Amino acid sequence: MHVPDLIARKREGEELTCDEIEALILGFTRGEIPDYQMSAWAMAVFFQGLNDSETATLTRAMRDSGSVFSYPAGSPPKVDKHSTGGVGDKVSLVLAPLLACEDLWVPMVSGRGLGITGGTLDKLEAIPGFRVALSEHEALAQLEKIGVFMAGQTDGFCPADKKLYALRDVTGTVPSKPLIVASIMSKKLAESLDRLVLDVKFGSGAFMKTRSDAESLAGHLASAGEANGVHTTFVISEMNQPLGLSVGNALEVTEAVETLQGCGPVDLVNLTLDLAEDVTTCGRDVLVAHLTSGRAWEKFVALTEAQGGDATLLTNLRTVHSAPVRRPVVAPQSGLLQKMDAGIIGRAAVGLGAGRKLALDAIDFAVGFSELAKSGILVETGQLLCWVHARDEHAAAHAESEILRAAEILS
Repeated sequence: MHVPDLIARKREGEELTCDEIEALILGFTRGEIPDYQMSAWAMAVFFQGLNDSETATLTRAMRDSGSVFSYPAGSPPKVDKHSTGGVGDKVSLVLAPLLACEDLWVPMVSGRGLGITGGTLDKLEAIPGFRVALSEHEALAQLEKIGVFMAGQTDGFCPADKKLYALRDVTGTVPSKPLIVASIMSKKLAESLDRLVLDVKFGSGAFMKTRSDAESLAGHLASAGEANGVHTTFVISEMNQPLGLSVGNALEVTEAVETLQGCGPVDLVNLTLDLAEDVTTCGRDVLVAHLTSGRAWEKFVALTEAQGGDATLLTNLRTVHSAPVRRPVVAPQSGLLQKMDAGIIGRAAVGLGAGRKLALDAIDFAVGFSELAKSGILVETGQLLCWVHARDEHAAAHAESEILRAAEILS
């Protein structure tokens, strides 16, 4: 294989064969192809794209660059979901135990937050003792025992994706749709799923800003999944305002706990049920019953205990992680709350320390926003828009100004 020739052909928009793409990824993973050549190829893909066949092959090659889960014969169907990321998105914490109530196996490999997108692993680590690093043996044993695990990516899991993403991050090629698809789907395919549902978001707090862009991405993701033998569906969801009423790690876990106990915010409950319906065969009423009866909550307690977390603290996390400053933000005028901009609120949460500006930044579990008002309601002057949970008065004051900027009130 002559790598400069592959770069040149893709630069000119030519289609690469399956063997060529597989050899490229294998050579890159082994260190035989240098970063500068792979960066040039990624830039060629950024400008010329990949067709569905090339994208499916790239996805499969990246999946096969490391270990792939295998399961005992006759084990239950394996299902999972992936979200393209948003603000206040704690769906995984509710969905994983909910699906496990249906005698499904849920091998949920999750990620950390970066930028305004919160990370499931960061939320889980707000639970004292919760261990997100599991070996494949430990993960399989947990599936056999309780039907669900929630863990991070190991070093041997899709190493090609890890190497390629690092290059994309420093070469301006992160937005390439085929490379996004291969990155997302290779990790999900490595879970050896039977069914996958995608939560593809659009709006001010999402990577995709318009519904049409989200639908396009969802179609490509689903195509890559189906081409590799996984039944893949998607839900398009709006992210112009935060999901639920809380943003921030411990605050979001608290909201997820409330949802698992049958009293969560309507938008969070509805999205979770929409996603669950796509990968189960039961009716929505059965899924609702799992939430209201306490069965899903019991499954989350079992999950927490299995991974070393202190389940006795799940209903008391706001005390365990209590921010020193708690400040109310109130409406400056009466009128229709037209907007609670998720992008602004997400960036404000990062400013408080709830998210990361750099990959190695530490997370402050206590900070964030709670009791966020939802757009579309009428508010009176002085009515609560949210509570700010901050490390100090200066941070709280800045966050308050950002909330007031995010809240558009039509008098």
